[in-house]
Amino acid sequence: MGCDSYKVQTVVIGAGVVGLAIARELARSGREVLVLEAGPRFGEGISSRNSEVIHAGIYYPTDSLKAAFCVRGRELLYEYCASHKIGHRKCGKWIVATDDRQVARLDAFSRQAEANGVHLQQVEGDVVNAQCPDVRVVGGLWSAQTGIIDTHGLMLSLLGELQDAGGQLVLNSPVLSAESSGNGHHLKIGGGAPVTVMADEVVNAAGLGAPGLARDWRGLPDSAKPEQWFARGVYFSYSGQHRFKQLIYPLPEPGGLGVHLTLDLAGQARFGPDVEWVDAEDYSVDPHRVRAFVEGIRQWWPSLDANRLQPAYAGIRPKLSGPDGGSADFRIDGPGAHGLSGLVHLFGIESPGLTSCLAIADYVKQQLG
Repeated sequence: MGCDSYKVQTVVIGAGVVGLAIARELARSGREVLVLEAGPRFGEGISSRNSEVIHAGIYYPTDSLKAAFCVRGRELLYEYCASHKIGHRKCGKWIVATDDRQVARLDAFSRQAEANGVHLQQVEGDVVNAQCPDVRVVGGLWSAQTGIIDTHGLMLSLLGELQDAGGQLVLNSPVLSAESSGNGHHLKIGGGAPVTVMADEVVNAAGLGAPGLARDWRGLPDSAKPEQWFARGVYFSYSGQHRFKQLIYPLPEPGGLGVHLTLDLAGQARFGPDVEWVDAEDYSVDPHRVRAFVEGIRQWWPSLDANRLQPAYAGIRPKLSGPDGGSADFRIDGPGAHGLSGLVHLFGIESPGLTSCLAIADYVKQQLG
């Protein structure tokens, strides 16, 4: 890309797990695919700052993209991990109620899950307490389809298959400006001497940066330029040994699924994320937030040793609705939404984006035709 202009069939902007899944799918369909990543490495945005959980598809409205893509994507992802030897484990998770008032909410989540095609087992608290030593709750839902995954290993595999199919990843290549017209799509790329990339197809999978790109995208209707909010969540790791084998989730809270316990493939426990609405990208972890973690965790794990909680990392969820706006669905705008052939924008791809990545990739390919 040392010349002043470059012509390619298909460009994918963003090399996170969703962008790489899309690029792989398009390259395997016979397209010439170029992936542009603003950073020095792939997968260092949202994809590296999450819980690494394969979700079952429990909470989302039945007719939403999140519900459809999570349920289908979960099955595709388990199959992919097994066939490509990606580290993962279907460990299951408990959604727990800590008082009688919350038990009624378990009923609602169970019904929603069934509507989405996900079977949960509702049990009394003593069953959860027997399965999870040290946990003390009054009721729970068991999700057998929930698991954990090595996200970096998944992205390495997707990148390898993209390259095997002739696709290319170019790092340190931020998109400075974009314009779409009847003659295709023109992208000005920085990161050195600026060049122009001309493409027949473009997929904006830039994660947190996707709405900002769209806002300045010449030729894109204003109706296709959504507003975005940032919901930061921090994680605390738990040092030393513990007796947990499954994930533990409290009932969801506005903006997220509550401070939950997850495990990595080595068995280390971590807690998070919480929800804090912020105005800009900021991945610092305030150690004082541990106080709220301790209070929440002790509602179901009273013997928690708070001294073993250590600041770990933070992530940011790209939200299409603010603190008072309720839950928003994925937004994937193809030509039918904005009238521009060969262009797809992905907005608000938060959880369950990782679980949904292969299903999203297939959907984007259909949007491009």
